[in-house]
Amino acid sequence: MNSKNVFSTTYRQDYFKGYSIGQNPLLQIDPNNNSFGYISGFNSGRMDYEEMNGQIAKGIPKRIVTIKILEEFLLAGLLGLGIEETDDFTSYQLNVIGKWYQSGVEKYDPEQSNYLFEILESRGIQIV
Repeated sequence: MNSKNVFSTTYRQDYFKGYSIGQNPLLQIDPNNNSFGYISGFNSGRMDYEEMNGQIAKGIPKRIVTIKILEEFLLAGLLGLGIEETDDFTSYQLNVIGKWYQSGVEKYDPEQSNYLFEILESRGIQIV
């Protein structure tokens, strides 16, 4: 496959299909699908999964860490909130979560947080 095909609709569809399967630790690559996009997507999805959750060969954790979960911990750090719900995460996952949370803590600005809390409260959203 030449690099021009990477921008085709077919490649993108195959890539995203492979990526979503790669993100699911319970699924394996489809041996009958040998398109470059599918294989690239699967490998990318599996790498992203294992980067956040650890190697599948070492077991599948009770809770799966996603970008959305990491962004929530980053936001908690940005707002100066503590982290509480860490049950069911592995030590590998907690290490990844800790890095995202710490990144938020390093950017924490109490004045900005108070302003955001006021906006949220004015809209009926209570931050505990």
